[in-house]
Amino acid sequence: MATLADSFLADLDDLSDNEAEDMGNEDLDADKMEDDIDGELADIESLNYDDLDNVSKLQKSQRYKDIMQKVEEALLKGSEVPEHGIVLEDDPEYQLIVDCNALSVDIENEIIIIHNFIRDKYRLKFPELESLVHHPIDYARVVKKIGNETDLTLVDLEGLLPSAIIMVVSVTASTTSGKPLPEDVLQKTIEACDRALDLDSARKKVLDFVESRMVYIAPNLSAIVGSAVAAKLMGTAGGLGSLAKMPACNVQLLGAKRKNLAGFSSATSQYHIGYLEQTEIFQSTPPALKMRACRLLAAKSTLVARVDSTRGDPTGKMGRTFREEIRKKIEKWQEPPPPKIPKPLPVPDSEPKKKRGGRRLRKMKERYAVTDMRKLANRMQFGVPEESSLGDGLGEGYGMLGQAGSGKLRMSAGPSKLIVKAAKKSKEKRYGSSGTTSGLTSSLAFTPVQGIELSNPQAFAHQLGSGTQSTYFSETGIFSKVKSNLGRI
Repeated sequence: MATLADSFLADLDDLSDNEAEDMGNEDLDADKMEDDIDGELADIESLNYDDLDNVSKLQKSQRYKDIMQKVEEALLKGSEVPEHGIVLEDDPEYQLIVDCNALSVDIENEIIIIHNFIRDKYRLKFPELESLVHHPIDYARVVKKIGNETDLTLVDLEGLLPSAIIMVVSVTASTTSGKPLPEDVLQKTIEACDRALDLDSARKKVLDFVESRMVYIAPNLSAIVGSAVAAKLMGTAGGLGSLAKMPACNVQLLGAKRKNLAGFSSATSQYHIGYLEQTEIFQSTPPALKMRACRLLAAKSTLVARVDSTRGDPTGKMGRTFREEIRKKIEKWQEPPPPKIPKPLPVPDSEPKKKRGGRRLRKMKERYAVTDMRKLANRMQFGVPEESSLGDGLGEGYGMLGQAGSGKLRMSAGPSKLIVKAAKKSKEKRYGSSGTTSGLTSSLAFTPVQGIELSNPQAFAHQLGSGTQSTYFSETGIFSKVKSNLGRI
């Protein structure tokens, strides 16, 4: 039987074996990572070659030459409508369109590679230019136009860049720290610019060919955004199938350029919009609704692209229906809000409302009742001026107060029953309801005639219990007249 120490030793041996295996796996992963890094460095170094042919190899490939030759022949021949109305997948022209879409993506990548080559070479002459001009084709045109010129006032950049960017480039070039390029480096840079411009013109030819066949390839997408924009969207996405798999938020960004405002206001600039801003619907939309219209266009374009990729509606009826729906929605957005309808007053009740009676209601009526003084103040006597608090009709008017008697303000209203009753209750609560005399009762009385006089406080209580002032149920009261009926018995 194994002891506890033997089991511990066995566990330690298993841990050491697992650590050895993990170390071996880590070594393999490190070797693979080093190989990947070496491959990436090799790719990066290939972009830094001085020879342009080692960097850009697309134009010399046989595939590029064959596709461009077929495209030029198709453009010279013109667009021919197929007998069945659509371009099927087994049609050689459809295969050419698919190849053109793939080639347009390769041309875009090749232009970016050449742009990096031009930027690395021309950075010694004008390092700030790459931060001012972002588009690769515009950068190549500007570099080719400037060359080794140090004074940009002698270089005409009109038509290549916006006027605001031209002004910023001219001011920056006057303070740049760059130096003129050697003749051989400048020659390689100009050659790279020419090659980028040639690739751009070839890409335009490919897009023109695809645009001429878009009515048969994607009839629904062409009905919404137009043939030109549909061709650009397909070319950038890499074909109709890739466009159909793309979400609407990415379709909206296809063809978007990084805009450099050069310090100017960004209030009127449109961000996150690509080729869809070239559509007729977008251009006819008011500026405040353009972003909403662009999102709506992207959503509907994605839907009809999926329909076209599956050949769901070759007639394009769905695309025309969606276009009309988009137009109606934009018109609905521009309508003013509906006016507020005045709410009529409720019909008054013809029958008087039933009000609750009782002690509580009588108290409330007595509490809020209009006093005689207020009634007189609210009245005015015809032909008699009323008195006021400030005189001469200024301040608060007194109405008919003081006009009936001696001319003084008098209030004849006595204390209300509720006040008297409440005072009586409080007195009983304070002194009690028994017949005992309070210790605070004084024998001194203040009179207006004699001043202070002595009186007996119990004398008045005895007077109340005698004579006519005694109540019917008084303890001291007696019958004042007794009639005997003994004589009638």
